[in-house]
Amino acid sequence: MNKFILIGFIGVFFGCSSGVSKEDLSKLDGYWEITKVTLPDGNVKEYTVNTSVDYISIDGEEGFRKKMQPKLDGTYETSDDAEAFVITKKEQTFFIDYKTELSEWSEQLIELDDTTFSVENEGGIRYDYKRFEPISIQ
Repeated sequence: MNKFILIGFIGVFFGCSSGVSKEDLSKLDGYWEITKVTLPDGNVKEYTVNTSVDYISIDGEEGFRKKMQPKLDGTYETSDDAEAFVITKKEQTFFIDYKTELSEWSEQLIELDDTTFSVENEGGIRYDYKRFEPISIQ
């Protein structure tokens, strides 16, 4: 009998975990660097050094993402290219829906906190990011 109570408690505890909330979405704002990519077959590609980072600007449920190249003096180089997105909620899950002149795609927001976030694309590829901390050498 105690086993059933324990199993029920665990199911309720993990089943009620909502993951990412609407209030969390503003945490996407800022500079992010990729840490690893996990392919659908389980293969993992780790990134220990990145020559570019992603800058995400979000206002409510709309925003854009740009590739930035950090420089040693603490500044960044970038192009004028940006990928606009809208965040949508389907059932209890948030999606980042991108649209550019060339393509449209969607990524499911898996995890999001102050220092990390993860998304999974339609092909089942998971991307893990950590907040970028610039190195400034003056």
